[in-house]
Formats: sequence, C-alpha cells, structure tokens
Amino acid sequence: MARGEAEPPHLAAIEELAAGGEVAMGAGAPVIPGRRPGQIARRLLLYGFMIVVGLLFLVPFLWSLSTSFMPLPETAQGFHLIPNDPTIHAYHDLLTNPIINFVRVYGNSWLLAVSVTLTNLVLASLGGYAFARLRFPGRELLFLLVLATLMIPDQLRLVPVFQMLSNFPLFHWNLINTYQGYILISVVTAVNLFLMRQYFLTIPKDYEEAARLDGAGHFKTFLRVMLPLAGPALAAVTILTFQGTWNDFFWAITVLQDPSHYNVNVAIQQFVQQYDTLWPQLMAGSVLAIAPIAIIYFIFQRYFVAGVAAAGVKG
Repeated sequence: MARGEAEPPHLAAIEELAAGGEVAMGAGAPVIPGRRPGQIARRLLLYGFMIVVGLLFLVPFLWSLSTSFMPLPETAQGFHLIPNDPTIHAYHDLLTNPIINFVRVYGNSWLLAVSVTLTNLVLASLGGYAFARLRFPGRELLFLLVLATLMIPDQLRLVPVFQMLSNFPLFHWNLINTYQGYILISVVTAVNLFLMRQYFLTIPKDYEEAARLDGAGHFKTFLRVMLPLAGPALAAVTILTFQGTWNDFFWAITVLQDPSHYNVNVAIQQFVQQYDTLWPQLMAGSVLAIAPIAIIYFIFQRYFVAGVAAAGVKG
C-alpha cells in the first residue's frame, strides 16, 4: 500500500480485534480468586469429620480381621487390633473341620446367591416392565398388593411358608432341606419389582414408539431396547439380591437343615457353642463371608448408586 493512502476499513477492524485478543490473553486476563481461609477451614473440618466417621465404621471390620489371626487365649485379653502372636490356625481349622465342610458350604452359598440373583433379574425386569409400560385391568391394584407384601415380616410368614414347602400344593412335594425350596422363597422380591418398575418409568417413551414403527412387539421391545437401557437398575438389583441372599440366616437355618446344605452364615454359627465361643474360627469365617460382597460392591458401586438414584425420580 502506497504511503499517504487511507487504510481500508476492514483491515483496521481486523487489527483492532487482534489487539483486543492480545490484551485478553496477556496481563489483562481475569484472575480466578482462590479460596478464602474460612472456606479452607470449613472444608478441612468436613473432611476430618468424614474420616473419623469412616474409621468408626471400619474398626469392627479391622477387629474381625485381627481376631481371625489370634490364638484363642489372646481373644480374651481385651480390645487390641494387632495380634501379639499372629497365626493362621483359625483358617486352617475352619477349612479342615471334620464336622462342617466349609468348602462345600462356601459353594452352597455361591449356588444359592447366584440362582436367586438370576431369577430376580429375569422376573423383576419382566414384571417391572409390565407394571411400567403395559396397560391391563387391575394393574395399579396388583402393584399396590405387591408393595403391601413389604409390610409383612418374614417371621410372620414362617409357618405358612414352611407348611407350603413341606407339602407343596398340587404336587405334594417336600421341599424342606432342598436348594429348590430355598430358591422358591426368594424367586422374586417386591423390592426388586419396585426398583425395576421405577427405573423403566424414567426411560422416555420415544424409544418404544420407534421400536413399534419398526414392527417390534412388546417382548422384542423389552429385550432389544428397554433392557439394555436399564443397566444401572439391573446392577442395583444384582448387588441387593446377591448381598441379601449371601447374608441370609433366617430362611437358611429354617429350610436348609442338613449340614451338607448349610450356607456360610449357618455354618459359622456352629462355632458359637453352649459354654464357649471359638472366636478366631468365627471371625475367620466372617472374613471369608464378607469378601465376595465387598468385591462385588466395589465393582458395581457406580452402577448401584446410579440405579437406586434413578429409581426414585419418578413415581
């Protein structure tokens, strides 16, 4: 451009924008203020409180673990978390006990927990989808009846359930002391039906309408569209059902009366005797019983929290 000629307006505008960008990126850029001392102090107090509460919940588990490595006389010396003379005798005695085959008992717990979890996943997802999406006479009344069963404690159902299992209607089967009888009691629970129904209500109906336009029926829509979207709810049902079945003692001791059919909780209760308690063996069994629940929860905890939170959004 020759000297003395006026600069075109568009070039002047570009140079002005560039200059403004340099100012914005330079020393004139806004500075994010830091936290004030009061905010830092409140946060430190909050973290400290949560750590103390967490330790209070952790101490019983640490005490159980520590006791499992103590000899029996040391367990009577009062509360201390570090064994003076650590030993694995309790675990050896637990796994080689001639009266209770703990390896078989552990397998029984896995068999029962996995079977009940699978039946609940299948039936609760099907029932939850039906209550959430299908329209049929008496749907609301039937769902209220399902929820009403939550108010009936297991102790109140003990006698009728025991009589039904001892003489199963129509077939006259005796299902007492059988795996089938125990599984039949918890084949599907009202809590899991409620969780799945609430979660399916949160899924937009646009997915179902798109599936119907493609010619899919109710079952295909459920299997191909709705069920894959219900992953968090299925994870919540898996954790709750597996944990509840694995930790069950009431129905296990009622139905499974043969030592070869015991689950872990009934088996370790045998170490509580009339005049004394074998604390190291009892705690060793408790540690082995807690391990699967802890592993499954740590794996699925993110989905568990998401599923329970989403199930409570829509009623």
